[in-house]
Amino acid sequence: MLAVHDLEIRIGARVLMEGVNFRVSAGDKIGLVGRNGAGKTTLTKTLAGETLPTGGRIDRSGEIGYLPQDPRSGNPEELARTRILDARGLGSLVLGMEKAGLDMASDDAKIAERAMKKYGDANDRFLALGGYAAEAEAASIASNLNLPDRILDQPLKTLSGGQRRRIELARILFSGADTIILDEPTNHLDADSVVWLRDFLKSYAGGVIVISHDIELVGETVNRVFYLDANRSVIDVYNMGWKQYLRQRASDEERRKKERANAEKKASVLQLQAARFGAKASKAAAAHQMVRRAEKLLSGLDEVRTVDRVAKLRFPDPAPCGRTPLMASDLSKNYGSLEIFTAVDLAIDRGSKVVVLGLNGAGKTTLLRILAGVDLPDTGQIEAGHGLRVGYYAQEHETLDVKRSVLQNMMTASDTLTETEARRVLGSFLFTGDDTSKPAGVLSGGEKTRLALAMLVVSSANVLLLDEPTNNLDPASREEILGALAGYTGAVVLVSHDEGAVEALNPERVLIMPEGTEDLWTKDYAELISLA
Repeated sequence: MLAVHDLEIRIGARVLMEGVNFRVSAGDKIGLVGRNGAGKTTLTKTLAGETLPTGGRIDRSGEIGYLPQDPRSGNPEELARTRILDARGLGSLVLGMEKAGLDMASDDAKIAERAMKKYGDANDRFLALGGYAAEAEAASIASNLNLPDRILDQPLKTLSGGQRRRIELARILFSGADTIILDEPTNHLDADSVVWLRDFLKSYAGGVIVISHDIELVGETVNRVFYLDANRSVIDVYNMGWKQYLRQRASDEERRKKERANAEKKASVLQLQAARFGAKASKAAAAHQMVRRAEKLLSGLDEVRTVDRVAKLRFPDPAPCGRTPLMASDLSKNYGSLEIFTAVDLAIDRGSKVVVLGLNGAGKTTLLRILAGVDLPDTGQIEAGHGLRVGYYAQEHETLDVKRSVLQNMMTASDTLTETEARRVLGSFLFTGDDTSKPAGVLSGGEKTRLALAMLVVSSANVLLLDEPTNNLDPASREEILGALAGYTGAVVLVSHDEGAVEALNPERVLIMPEGTEDLWTKDYAELISLA
């Protein structure tokens, strides 16, 4: 499946990991864990062959299916159903059979004859690849990921970011690849789909490597854990389930701490004795031996894991604005013949807190993009009130310029920001030294989230449009966002599947899409958050 030999990965001068060795075989369910920015996403890209390692070797046998955090794959004109079926080469065959079937009815005998041959050849190939049973399997996977026929029959370009991601997940699960690598597969999944995915992964015959902040998914699924320790630049391999791993890792950390304390105590005694002996010429050789022994004691120890740093987040003090800084009236949006929503009205008052609810594909992200001025509505208008300053967090990180560096992106967030101030804020978001020079395109999903949030912090926005801001974050960073949401005094329009984020916002109103119905927030709506 996968065999990794003495792997080394660097980003610039920074060593993410070195001396890494492991194998992934059929039936292995591996949870890849470590803090945001440790290099988990970079490792998965390397394992999938999308980037090259700095050193070492990766041997791959069999097919590999890879779900990145921000999938951009597929021809935008291609139907979603075709995209999934083509994981086994079936999609194009089905289209070919449909076209040949139409041509067989041609009045031109030659065209009809050629079409019959094409249909026969395509049908033989279709049946050899699994035929209608495989097609039914793909449909079942799509259905369990909340992808009904109306979505499968649409071109990819008409789908939301969450729908595109679920299409890619369905494609990979249907592929039957020998090894599948999934980076945050539960993003954009409703509660029922997450439960189904856990069961699917548990019974998957091939190897699985998964990055997920869904503790229940890794807890129920994995039988091995790879802990990427950013402090030691190594991967600790634990051949056990999640609960045993947590106990063993805590024990390992305690052991390292005791070993270092004992070694430092012995080394200190040796160094002190060497200093005493060094003053006498007759004992200089003995002193030198004591120093070397002390150095050897310390050099042979693993580093004790320091506490992982967490981005310190506080949303900006909002710039002064009028009573109603943002209004929208009679908004509608269509993609071709597909109506996303129509006749939506919305008024965002100063300091108001609004949650947008709706099933996947109901137009929540599209609405935020229109409010942010990224997209134009087909009908209706946006009216900016006095002093409006919008801060937009996009779930797919489209607001980042992937070709510009971290620092260059930061400088675009405010006209008055100095480079010194930008570096200070970036430092609080864990971007230091060479990190600020990295192109935004090479960042992991969690790092992109931190950069996008850092840009919001300096924006002085008085209306924040937040689309799934807690995706891709480790628990500690998520808690920072929840605290920042709770303390922000400006207006917020929030789209989120995260019940904790909605609770922290303490919303006053809810907007239900695609109908555009407004209502006062009640606890009854809280049950819909994870299902929406």
